[in-house]
Amino acid sequence: MTPAAEARMKRHLAYESRLALTSVLAGLPAVAVAVTVLLLGDFSSRARWTLILLMVAFWLGFALALRDRIARPLQTMANVVSALREEDYSIRAHGARRSDSFGELAREVNVLSETLREQRLGALEATALLRKVMEEIDVAVFAFDEAHCLRLVNRAGERLLARPAERLLCLTADDLGLAGCLTGEAACTVEMQFPGAQGRWGLRRSTFRQHGRPHQLIVLSDLSRPLREEERQAWQRLIRVLGHEMNNSLAPIKSIAESLARSLRQEPRPSDWDVDVRDGLSIISSRAEALARFLNAYSRLARLPAPRFAPVEVAALVRRVVGLEPRLTVALRAGPELVIRADGDQLEQLLINLVHNAVDAALESSSAAPANEAAVSIGWLRDATQLEIVIEDNGPGLPETSNLFVPFFTTKPAGSGIGLVLSRQIAEAHGGSLTLDNRSDTRGCSAVLRLPL
Repeated sequence: MTPAAEARMKRHLAYESRLALTSVLAGLPAVAVAVTVLLLGDFSSRARWTLILLMVAFWLGFALALRDRIARPLQTMANVVSALREEDYSIRAHGARRSDSFGELAREVNVLSETLREQRLGALEATALLRKVMEEIDVAVFAFDEAHCLRLVNRAGERLLARPAERLLCLTADDLGLAGCLTGEAACTVEMQFPGAQGRWGLRRSTFRQHGRPHQLIVLSDLSRPLREEERQAWQRLIRVLGHEMNNSLAPIKSIAESLARSLRQEPRPSDWDVDVRDGLSIISSRAEALARFLNAYSRLARLPAPRFAPVEVAALVRRVVGLEPRLTVALRAGPELVIRADGDQLEQLLINLVHNAVDAALESSSAAPANEAAVSIGWLRDATQLEIVIEDNGPGLPETSNLFVPFFTTKPAGSGIGLVLSRQIAEAHGGSLTLDNRSDTRGCSAVLRLPL
């Protein structure tokens, strides 16, 4: 028997002793009166003592029975509650009836036991699922207590540290080379080397409590492989685009060069030889220039410098951009006076690109619509966290929005296909975003530049 059970038994005995004494004292006056009557009455000695013995026996018997009648149900409840405390939910209290107070108590205890059993079962299933997920996920998970001792590690963590969990648990973060993960930013990218791997890692740190004690949860995800895969896909896209554009230029150059070579081998040469040579060299020159423009555009896309932040007046910036468009009057919808920190030159180039595209779209539809409908407007507004610059036109709208920000995709005959890509890069470099959508109120397109305040 456990010490707690022994102490509980002693308390029960003390309570039962007091209960028995109370029962005896409750019947004592009546017994005393009866014994006095028997002793003073005209009874034979044998009858007198026989009645006294019977009366005392019934008195003590009923007192002990009353004690058991009260104490036994309480002992049953104590055993059931003790089983619940020991997380044994299989024991039930008998006599769970609605007809008396004890029955109601037993019924509520049984309901509590069933509820705790279901909750315990659900917790065990959730814990088993969590352990299974932690074992199978491909990120390393470590949990350290307040003394920086390792208390939890999954399989990925074991592979990372090249040791089984049995040899890792209870080691400190310094011993494991993870002390730097417990300080600094809670979410960052770190360059680390472990026995099982090395490279760049995405670090996430959070806190939780277990048994009332604070713990730190460290999650390390390997960024090298996805970065290498992303780099490989980027190279594939680059090679595909470069190959396509270079083939478009080199194929006619090769064809014309072969045609000119055949003409050189002919004797006598054709009468229009000079014309063929002139036309052929002109085509070769134009295609070479187109290829050079393409490569220069690609280098511009790759060499976008980091923005130099300085105070920029939004109203002056927008008015300056509007004044640079000579082909069409751009309507200005002035917003609040704002000064933001940004790279004024880059934002100006971004807005020039957007206004230029809007004017192109408006002029494209001006032949089919009245002149006053082929209009472009620009305005700005703000909310609690960001600035929005909106450019709208009454052009034909966007036939396809999925390819807008694909490099070198353009619907213009003389377009380069990098204007919108550069514009979005500038917006994202400032922590903002650029979206283009067809207008819902009328025809045309709406470009929205969002910048954080």
